[in-house]
Amino acid sequence: MDGKTRANIQKGSNVLIVLKKDQRTGKLTEGVVKDILTSAPVHHRGIKVRLEDGQIGRVQQILR
Repeated sequence: MDGKTRANIQKGSNVLIVLKKDQRTGKLTEGVVKDILTSAPVHHRGIKVRLEDGQIGRVQQILR
């Protein structure tokens, strides 16, 4: 599943995100969603989330 639709993402979901500093390289970071920061139902670059370790980025893939 892709991370462009907010309804697909829930707290506790295991996801791959791209951090702001890694946007040029596309390096992905794996983690568990603590908070969903994007309020829009869909975002073309991915829904922004905060992981349990505090990192913030846009969801690229939902692992479940």
